[in-house]
Order: sequence, then structure tokens, then C-alpha cells
Amino acid sequence: MLIAFEGLDQSGKETQSRHLRARLEQDGHRVRSVSFPNYETPIGIEITKALAGDREFPADVLQMLYIANRLEYKPRLEAWLAAGEIVICDRYRASSIAYGEAQGVDPAWLEDVQRVLPASAVTVLLDISPETAVRRKETGRDRFERDLGLLGRVRESYLRQAEASDWVVIDAGHAKDEVGDAVVTAVMPRLGPPSAPPRA
Repeated sequence: MLIAFEGLDQSGKETQSRHLRARLEQDGHRVRSVSFPNYETPIGIEITKALAGDREFPADVLQMLYIANRLEYKPRLEAWLAAGEIVICDRYRASSIAYGEAQGVDPAWLEDVQRVLPASAVTVLLDISPETAVRRKETGRDRFERDLGLLGRVRESYLRQAEASDWVVIDAGHAKDEVGDAVVTAVMPRLGPPSAPPRA
């Protein structure tokens, strides 16, 4: 099973991914964690330069870089899932749809081009307003994080996707422990029992 955390920057995706992983492992599940984008790959380095303003890519090209960055992990994702492990992704396919749609890229095309990636069984949207995101990180924001209008459109896309696809939507404006409890309460009933490791 693949679980994806989505939301604006500073919504708590990394924190809640770790919290859910700890709870799942406590219950006997075998878990892997992945954060996208991975800035250490050649593609990730180009993404870093684009976010810093050192590269100028059209919106569709930039999202293709994000998607290619996930495709680099496709063999590992498939192997982990085939072995019965739970994979938790901090950002996944919906991220490109949200940010691309916010910049005028066709969301249906962004969804279709990612169909070769494993689908998420559960997507958790940690919903905050752009204003809350800014308050949580007032300095060191990249070019997207500084654009409140863009972030508002990203949030609208996330909420549209959530309504269409039965996501778990959590108000992430509360204290992190309260958010963590809400995530666990919503996600755990969707999981089956821990799977046994495959026999050698």
C-alpha cells in the first residue's frame, strides 16, 4: 500500500509522515519513507536551480522534471510494494497536478502522464491556507512559496482532487499532535493487517 501526504509547504507533511510511520511500525507493519522531490539526483539538482531562480523552465517542463524525479524511484517503489511493505510518500503524483494546474497546465494530461507510477491507496491532504504557510516560514522561501496567488490556486486544486477521489482531508492549522491523532484515526481503518515478509 502506498500512502501519499499532500499539501502546501509548511503544512506538516514531513512531520506527519514520520508520525504515521512510527505508529505503523509499532503495529507491526514494514514501512518505507520517500520524500519528493529528491534534490540529490541530476534531475533534482535542476529542480533546485529552478526553484532558486537560476533556471527558467515553462510550467509544463518543470512539472515533467518533477515527474521524472519520481520515475527515478519507480523500480524501488514497485519492489517495496511487491514485498508487502507500506510506502509513505511526502508529496507524490497529486503535487504535479496541483502546482501544474495552478500555472495553467492541463491537469488531465498531468494525471495521464503519471499513470505508469504506482497509484496511492490513501492520499492525506494536510490543508492550510497560504497565509498560514507564510507565518510558519517567514524567510528562506523559494519562488513558489513567495507567490500567495499561486499557492491559493494550488490549494484549490488539491481540494478539488480530494473531493473527486475520496482523500483524507485534515485541517493542518491545529497543533501537530492534534493533527497527528487525526491522521492516525483516519488512515488506520483503511489498512489491512500487517503482511508477513516474503519467504526466501
